[in-house]
Amino acid sequence: MNKNNLIDEVSKKTGLTKAECAKAVDAVFKSISSALSKGGDVRLVNFGTFLVSKRKATKGRNPRTGKPINIPASKQPKFRAGKVLKQAVNK
Repeated sequence: MNKNNLIDEVSKKTGLTKAECAKAVDAVFKSISSALSKGGDVRLVNFGTFLVSKRKATKGRNPRTGKPINIPASKQPKFRAGKVLKQAVNK
């Protein structure tokens, strides 16, 4: 399912127009992104948690040349599925 399919599904289930649903979906995504960029997390009960994980700087190798490279520290978005979501997937 892509974003347009998601908007179509929300529109069918809520009776709202696709334009209204597109605004709502975009607002949800922007709100989650904003919270994560500020270092917070987003907990959706019975669905899951979006959070930021910190990666340490490491050393790696360029696969083409074999030369060592430094991989800088970074922050990675993560998602942990909640119990109800896990149960729904495993039906």
